[in-house]
Amino acid sequence: MASDRQVDGDRAWPCDDDDIPTFVTALGLPGLIDIHTHFMPDAVLAKVWAYFDRLHDPSGRPQWPIHYRTDETERLAILRGLGVRRFTSMFYAHKPGMAAWLNDWGVAFAADQQDVVHSATFFPEPGVDAYVAEAIEAGARVFKAHLQVGAFDPREPSLAPVWRRLADAGIPVVVHAGSGPEPGPYTGPEPMTDVLDAHPELTAVIAHMGAPEYAAFLELALRHPNVHLDTTMAFTDFMEVLAPFPDKLLGTLGDHPDRIVLGTDFPNTPYPYAHQLASLTGLGLGHDWLRAVCWDNGARLIGPPPADTDPGSGPRPDPRPVPSADVPRDGARSEKP
Repeated sequence: MASDRQVDGDRAWPCDDDDIPTFVTALGLPGLIDIHTHFMPDAVLAKVWAYFDRLHDPSGRPQWPIHYRTDETERLAILRGLGVRRFTSMFYAHKPGMAAWLNDWGVAFAADQQDVVHSATFFPEPGVDAYVAEAIEAGARVFKAHLQVGAFDPREPSLAPVWRRLADAGIPVVVHAGSGPEPGPYTGPEPMTDVLDAHPELTAVIAHMGAPEYAAFLELALRHPNVHLDTTMAFTDFMEVLAPFPDKLLGTLGDHPDRIVLGTDFPNTPYPYAHQLASLTGLGLGHDWLRAVCWDNGARLIGPPPADTDPGSGPRPDPRPVPSADVPRDGARSEKP
């Protein structure tokens, strides 16, 4: 499949956040579904932001300025204003005794926000299977595990019943398993390969396309029918500096649109939301691919928006062409045939 970059003028489209509703309409979609957004208790989020604030480039400039640094109410309004109709709260535990109370917070947050997918987390510790069962009973529809921040081995014996329970329930778990931005003791493809070999029916979503081990995680996804990759930060200018996505894999992505799902890391990105979408458009994999990534796969994995929050139903309109011109991924323009 061709994989030429698509642009509007000199930049991939949408150019800024104000363009996103038009972008969504042009694709004939009712909105966007984002499987990888972060909402969590204020004190926890403050610590996450403090970590990013400590990162500086060699010149001393902030390396990871949080683009949407504002209060929770405004962040929710921003995301909805962008046309995101269904999204997660993606908190995660990095030490024992943390997951259960985060899950309690997640129950209340999802109850207050109808378009939020009830999210939960876990950590290898005594009682983990019991509180995961309680979270599922309370309505959790997606889980998050962060192998890098948590520095835990997903093959820990205490987690075996958790993986089995999630596999049996068909509930997706978003796993930060790749070694980016920094490797951890249990990051990389081998640990999750072992988990999936033991639980082949598990619905796993590998965050960040598995960066930087893109090829290995893509191969893993193609070996297991319920494994997906989320787009979080992948293909953006920021990530292309840290861990560029191999051009040779783009054809495989284009051939398997059902395995890629929209994720963004909102609000913790150092660029606007539109840049993630522009980076996907810029791959040149076509409108059908974008529709699958931006809506269909998310709806299948975490469910569509509740009916009373959906602005409309019925057949999709015929999409207007997304403004584009074909450009190779090295940035040199090429003429359309």
